[in-house]
Amino acid sequence: MISVETHDDVTRFELSGWQSRLIGYSVSAYLVRGVLVDIGFPHAAPEVERLLRERRPQGVLVTHKHEDHAGNVALAIRLGVPVGASAETLAALRAPAPIGFYRRYTWGVPSPLGAREISPFEHEALALVPTPGHSRDHHVVWDAERRTLFGGDLFLGVRVRIAHPGEEPRRLLESLRMAAALEPLRLFDAHRGLVRDPAPLLRAKADWIEETIAAVERRIAEGWSDRAIRRDVLGGEGLAGYFSAGDYSRGNFVRAVRATATGIAHGEG
Repeated sequence: MISVETHDDVTRFELSGWQSRLIGYSVSAYLVRGVLVDIGFPHAAPEVERLLRERRPQGVLVTHKHEDHAGNVALAIRLGVPVGASAETLAALRAPAPIGFYRRYTWGVPSPLGAREISPFEHEALALVPTPGHSRDHHVVWDAERRTLFGGDLFLGVRVRIAHPGEEPRRLLESLRMAAALEPLRLFDAHRGLVRDPAPLLRAKADWIEETIAAVERRIAEGWSDRAIRRDVLGGEGLAGYFSAGDYSRGNFVRAVRATATGIAHGEG
């Protein structure tokens, strides 16, 4: 299913499947200056193929490797659409790591690119800017002339308490401050849509992460367990944590802070 919104020069394509709608998830791709930013998830491949054939973008820019953003890159290649992405993203798409059941259920499993030849793509007005933290390969797309940021999963909300196993909160807060310093007038978030005047919100999220890291570190120094820290600082585990068997959870935030504070990721004991 595709829901289409137009925001002046930007068209939002909000993609969802029956699986994602059951748990309240969708993800968006954006068409700007004839370029598609992100390309959706494998379960939405028929809709994305129609979109590519009807809109005929000059190319696709991919923010990062996760299947809800990059899950149809193989489809773009098959249709002859050039793809722009970081070397790390492309390497991950050529030989993707296994994903958990909840991600397979929600988004589907992308086809590995293997050794397929990719027509590289760049656009003079749209820059892929590294913003690691959510994932190591995460980038935003920055339109400096129009002061518009296509954020992928950089923002999502100010107080996002859940994390993937590979997230790095310290790097994320640095990326948020860097993005805020660009003083964007608009942010197009992959899951929230249009966010107006986003710089204060990006700073607020960075501040919250910094404060939360400090709160977790104090309890680590006092000898608290990960589970106790999670309950005290972030609250009880949410539905996503249980549905994903801990793969997308509040506990991962605590473990990520502990890992970078001590070099050892402790369990939940």
